[in-house]
Amino acid sequence: MNKKLLTIVGICAALLLVVYIGLNFFLGSVVTAGVNRFGPKITQTKVELASASISPLSGSGTLTGLTVGNPKGWTAESAFYLRKIRIVVKPFSIFGDHIVVNEIFIDQPDFIYETKIIASNIGDLLKNIEAATGGAAKDGQPTAKNGKPIKFEVKHFRMQNGTVIVGFGPTALKLPMPAIELNDLGTKEGGITPDQLAFAVMRSVTPSIIAATAQAAGQIGTTSGAAALEGVKKTGAAIKGLFGGKK
Repeated sequence: MNKKLLTIVGICAALLLVVYIGLNFFLGSVVTAGVNRFGPKITQTKVELASASISPLSGSGTLTGLTVGNPKGWTAESAFYLRKIRIVVKPFSIFGDHIVVNEIFIDQPDFIYETKIIASNIGDLLKNIEAATGGAAKDGQPTAKNGKPIKFEVKHFRMQNGTVIVGFGPTALKLPMPAIELNDLGTKEGGITPDQLAFAVMRSVTPSIIAATAQAAGQIGTTSGAAALEGVKKTGAAIKGLFGGKK
């Protein structure tokens, strides 16, 4: 009798393990496919997430290898690259239209900054995101099974140990970025769409690029350093204006 009971318990445990692994793989696949499908519609550039893994029980997970391509007309292949993004999602909220993310943690991101007098790749990328948030790509917004647009609420966001690569090729300079910490993104709005979330984060990333470039602009060379610094300042001012802040 005991042997039969142990056998039944063992079979149940094995089935639960299979279900857990299956759900974990399913959630990771859904997130990866979602980013790769809707990311390009927001940035109007190549967006590729290599993989994702999310626990269906704890909601914790990791997104690995997120590359966001450069807008047309720029030299580098990508505008930025995030090696690993650690997230903690409120369990099971990922299945609804209001996804609550308790934490997003990004370590050692790389941002590539290119400038042509007053234009920049980051500025062009933000213009693309602005077009998405302005309604030009509403048909490309992800929706839940109930047909409602998916919205996010991020309780805590932190990015640290980032670098800004100013310029391209042998003259490029790698600079450290200040850490970024944000709280309650989309909370008072009752959730924000993915493009609004991307825009909100980029609004805080840009001043960090400004700070990093301003601190070491002279190291690039008199002409290129001044041009890079001026370009970053103009990009930052434009973004502040887009969000109703002071330029």
